[in-house]
Parts: sequence; structure tokens; C-alpha cells
Amino acid sequence: MGSRDRHRALHVPETPASFTSLTRANEIGANSYLLEIGNTRIILDSGLHPKRTGPEALPRFEDLPPDSVDAIIVTHSHLDHVGSLPILMQDQPSARVFMTPPTAALADALLHNSVNVMKAQRIELDLPDYPLFTHGMVDEIERRFEPRDYEKPFELDFAGQVRATFYDAGHILGSAGVLIEGPGKRIFYTGDVHFEDHALIKGARFPELHDLDVLITETTRGDTERRPGYSRVEEEERFVAAINKALDRGGAALIPVFAIGKTQEVLTMIHECKGNGRLPDAQTFIGGLSTKMTVIYDKFADSTRRTAAGFRILRDMELTAGSRRRKRTIEYQPGCIFALSSGMMTEKTVSNGFARHFLDNPKNSLLFVGYADEATPGGRIRAAKRGDPIDLDPELPPVTLDCDVEIFDFSGHAPRDQLRDFMLAAKAKMNLLVHGDPAASQWFADHLDHSLMPPPGERIPL
Repeated sequence: MGSRDRHRALHVPETPASFTSLTRANEIGANSYLLEIGNTRIILDSGLHPKRTGPEALPRFEDLPPDSVDAIIVTHSHLDHVGSLPILMQDQPSARVFMTPPTAALADALLHNSVNVMKAQRIELDLPDYPLFTHGMVDEIERRFEPRDYEKPFELDFAGQVRATFYDAGHILGSAGVLIEGPGKRIFYTGDVHFEDHALIKGARFPELHDLDVLITETTRGDTERRPGYSRVEEEERFVAAINKALDRGGAALIPVFAIGKTQEVLTMIHECKGNGRLPDAQTFIGGLSTKMTVIYDKFADSTRRTAAGFRILRDMELTAGSRRRKRTIEYQPGCIFALSSGMMTEKTVSNGFARHFLDNPKNSLLFVGYADEATPGGRIRAAKRGDPIDLDPELPPVTLDCDVEIFDFSGHAPRDQLRDFMLAAKAKMNLLVHGDPAASQWFADHLDHSLMPPPGERIPL
């Protein structure tokens, strides 16, 4: 029975509902969840695990019968939420695919970049099945995207039984929480959320939730308590002081950044501080995927909620961008600021290659502004002490760490206390804890009633 036929006879005041985690483990990775309300089947996010390869990097799509899904919702454009979308959409050709307009633009660029990365991995890691999808597949699925604006309800199924509404999640440009309403059911999925304003974009604007049956919540920072007395203003001051310290002693500042979100946040802070005299007019470099993503950020400057209203990064800043295609390499220069991707300094990325000629200079400073997994080069540097050898790339000799290393809390995820307070205020009948390592999710389970960490692959009645 086709998707349309399944719905024609369905019209009851209340229907059973269920939730199934399609992740392979309770962790941050290939986020994807199946939500069923009556006969309507909805997929929430379609991520790719950044630390795995092949089928193990994908969600449990093998659990989904072909062409059995009515709708796919993508909450934002980070790899762990959108990276497997071409594969899911190929398996589910009748599914409608919804996301915000900025997410559609960013996802298209990210997925094309993923093809290039996987082509390189095919050779470097001897993965004959790579790439998992092609540029042609990305072009084809992009035509099926149905962008929807914030706070404007839309139907998820052809029968009009289930509808959804996006709300600004404040995580990155275009990120959304989603309210899903079906016969007798109200369900809210936060996606990745941040409640405080960033330098560039405003914090989440979620609705007042009431009579909520289920709240599906990220738990990223559950195992970490925010530093007592933390202040965003003071953190920015500490960040600016670290840049000035490196420049004053004749060195440079390297800031590893994620292409989507952190790049634009850091550049906005630098621009503001140059404008008010807190930073000198130092030459600032960007590289990697960051430039392409910043073009998209600027495209939506006037149509999204901004802390810095009207500001366009590439128009209003004097930046020097590296480009592999145009063979413009970024070379070390003292007195400069380098905001280079990737944020974890993963092998073969711009920040990783640049660090080889940077780490052993005591005049320099390496400034981390986001998360770095302990198994990545960035994680190893953060755990090291001065004088330690650092393996940036297993194919090359280690480099001695002799520069300053500092870590700053500019996370795009809500701290656990704020997220707990939000969950308590929502008073949902059931809290489903996702997108977190076991210790992180467990903290929320210990502090909230009616909470559950859904085991992967297990169908949970709602």
C-alpha cells in the first residue's frame, strides 16, 4: 500500500504513537529517529557519524522498509544531523523532506563537500565503497527539499493528519526545534539548542509548551558543569586578551573552527573588537570549507534573527581566504589571526596542516573555541603539556608543542542547567533523552522524572 493510500481511511480522534532511535549507540554521532503517529511515519534527522566509516557511520536505515516513510525533518546542517540524507532519501523516494531555508542551502554545500572528503578517504583509507553518495545524488535530492520558515505550521502527510512547526533553536543559522501535532499527540523535538545570544545570531525562541505528551531533547553537555561564575562577556574578554598576547610578542593566533557556526561566530567577534579598538587591525585568514559557508550566512543576513543586524562578514571584513582550487595556500605570518577549519584539527584539513609550522613557536597561541574529541589531533593537543610531541598526522613525524594553548567556552549547545530548567517548565508526560554520551544523558535522567534514554532499535510506545 502506497504512502497516500495508507492515509485515506485514517481519521480518528487519537492514535497510537511510538519512537525508535535509529542510532547504533547512545552517543553523539549519526543522529536519526523514527516517530510514528498512527500510520504516519516521520524521520527526525539523518546524520553521519564523523568517527566511523562505511555502514557503521550510518543510522540503522536497514530497519526501515523501502519507501515506508512519509516525511523527513532535518533540524540543522551539521554532519551528524544531515550527512546521510542522500542515502535515506534514495531509500525513501516518496518521503517529503522539510527543513528551514538556511538549512537547505547549508546542507547542499555540506553534502557536496562530503562527497569530496569521501573521495579522498577512498584512496587514503582504502575504502572501495566510497563515496557513499555522489554529487549527482546531492543535486537530485536538493530538488526534493521543501523549505519552511519558522513559526508557520505545515502538513507532514497528504491526509493532513499530522502537522509540524519549526522554531528557532539558536544553535547555528537555520537550526530548528520542531513541534509535531497529530491526533491526540503533541511532541516537541529540540534538535541542538542554545538559549543564549551568540555574537552573530540570537538564542532559541521556542514556544511556551503546554499539554506536551513527549519532549525529545539533546543532552550534549549533561556530563559537564559550566564553570562557576561563567559570563559570556568575560569569556570574550579572555579570548581577546589571548589574541593580543600572541600578537604583542610577535607571534600569531590560530583558532581552529568548524566551518558552520564557529567560523562565523569567531569572525564576528574579531570584527567587533577591531572596530572598538580591543584588537589591532591584524590580517585575518580563513580557509577550508569556511568561505563557502560564510557566503550562505551572509545571504540570509536580512532574513534571520541576528545579534549583529545587517552585518555581512565577507562584505564588511577584510579577510584573506585560502583556496585549494585556486592554489592559494595559507602560509604562516607573524602578527596575523588564522581562523581555519576543521575545529578538531582533523588530519588533512587546513588547520591540521597549518599547525605543523605553528605549534613549535613559543610566540604563538592556539585557541580552541569549540569541542574537540579526545581521539582527534585537537583533543590530543588539549590533553598535552608543553614540550610533548604531537601526532598531527600518522603519516608524518610528530611536532613538539611549544606554543600557548587555551580553551574557551563558546559552545553552541545549552548548558545542562538551562536545558534541565526548560524541560522542567515544559512538564512533558515523557522526556526522551538523545544526542549525548551515556553519562550526559544519565545526568538528565537522574534530575528529571519520566525520563528515558531510548535504547537503539527499540520501539518505545508514546
